[in-house]
Amino acid sequence: MEVKLRPATENDLQKILDIVNHSILHTTANYSYDIQTLEIQTKWFEDKKAKNLPIVVADLDGEVVGFGSYGQFREKIGYQYTIEHSVYVVDNVIGKGIGSKLLTELIHLAKEQGYHMMIGAIDAENTASIAFHERFGFVATGTIREAGYKFDRWLDLVFMQLILV
Repeated sequence: MEVKLRPATENDLQKILDIVNHSILHTTANYSYDIQTLEIQTKWFEDKKAKNLPIVVADLDGEVVGFGSYGQFREKIGYQYTIEHSVYVVDNVIGKGIGSKLLTELIHLAKEQGYHMMIGAIDAENTASIAFHERFGFVATGTIREAGYKFDRWLDLVFMQLILV
């Protein structure tokens, strides 16, 4: 099993879309309800490119099995050095170190680009993701109770932060 990380290309968008839509339909890692279209995913890709924000894919023997990215935490100028990241990995390779490789690369790229803080917003029931982030030095800074609603229940959102300097 050889995993290579590389910048995403337009050819990866269908697989990224499949990963995103799976998370929408089956998890609380993404609070969206409706699946996305290739058109929406393409716009997301183009927006990231235009803003010089990375999208990194994990390629396992020629197949995209995960991706990670980050974007501006909030749009006001005072937040310009703070980013919020996302990492998604397909179910059959969770626990094999691919998420770690992706997050390590995102942290590296964020430091290179001069960002100060990386934020993760994680569903409070996702204790595996919270523990995963703690292994990278992220610290839980607060929980917003009942911040989201999905699958007929209220969801709490944990904010975690990593100071990058």
